[in-house]
This record gives sequence, structure tokens and C-alpha cells, in this order.
Amino acid sequence: MSKVTVKGQSVEEAVRRALEQLGATEDQVEIQVLQQPSRGFLGFGAKPALVEVTLRQDGELEGRQTAQDKAVQFLKEVLPQMGVAQVEIEAELREGQVWLKISGERLGIVIGRRGQTLDALQYLTNVVANRRREQYVRFVLDAENYRERRKQALEQLADRLAKKVIRTREKIVLEPMSAAERKIIHTKLQNYAGVMTKSEGEEPSRRVVLLPK
Repeated sequence: MSKVTVKGQSVEEAVRRALEQLGATEDQVEIQVLQQPSRGFLGFGAKPALVEVTLRQDGELEGRQTAQDKAVQFLKEVLPQMGVAQVEIEAELREGQVWLKISGERLGIVIGRRGQTLDALQYLTNVVANRRREQYVRFVLDAENYRERRKQALEQLADRLAKKVIRTREKIVLEPMSAAERKIIHTKLQNYAGVMTKSEGEEPSRRVVLLPK
């Protein structure tokens, strides 16, 4: 059942009854008011509220399970297999992306060397959560605030190496990084006087190059 037409003494009551029948929340449906309630005159001609409520099928929902539900479910199934059983996952919307913040014990296993395991898990989470969806939802995984700490470390590295390029007038080639980490370097140095940046190589060995202007 993906659509119901329900009566009620008020529009709010009719919507509530419809949501109960569909097993959905208000942000998962489209609501159309077909008839406003009317008391009539001296008890005659009274009319109830009438609404038509339809489950969204346009990428906001896939059945009754949202992309976020699928992402969290996937992580809760995979993490115990990695030896990380006791975790909590908190979702937060940032600039159009859904950040899934993992808290618990033994999260170093989840992060991996320079975040490589976290990046791989993030990629798989996006694949699973967006399967058969028309509207792509971008998920970013974080654990122990690793993303912010890594960002700060990369910005400090970029600043230090930029000064070295200016001083020596020689280019510097960084280690391979993910697209997100390369973007941090490029953004940090985009207005840096005397230095320009570019990316070279093919994934997964693509890296940032710092050059004197």
C-alpha cells in the first residue's frame, strides 16, 4: 500500500490516521487535502476533512527505508565483523552531505593507516545506501573526529611546504591522497602568494604538486 485516502474531524487527525496506516512519518509522504472540514448549519451538512497521503517514490524513499537507514544498517552489520562491536552512529547534515559519526572502542581499526580503511568503508557505504536510487545521497564517515584532525594536519603541512617552495623555488610532490584530501591542500593554497598547486597521476596514486609561481 503506497497511497491512502482518509477522513477525520480535522486535517491533522486525518493525516495522523493516514500515517498510521502507511507506517510512515510526515517527511516520507506527500499530502493532498481533498476536502476541508465543515460544521454545516444547525448540525446539517457537516463534512469531515479528507486527505490523500502518498508514500514518496522519487528517491526520498526506497520502499520504507531511507538511504540513511540503509547506510547505518550496513555499518552495524560490517563493523562487528571488523572486531568493532560496541558502536554508536550519529547522523548530521553538513552542506548537503550526511555525516555519519562513529563512536565507540577500538576505532583505530576503522580508521586504518592515514584513514585508508575509513575511506574504503565510506565508499562501500555510499554504494550500498544509493543502490537503485535516482537521487544520490553523499555520505561521509568519521570516527574519533578523524576528518577534522586530518584536515588540520594537512593544512599545516600545506602551509609549511608552501613556504619551502617559496624559499627554494623548487617544486614539491606530495604522497598519494584521496580526492577529498587533495581538495584540502588546493583550497588552503589557492590564494597563497608565490605558490600554485596541481594534481598529477592516476587514481589511486594521484597526488598534489606544489610549484613556485
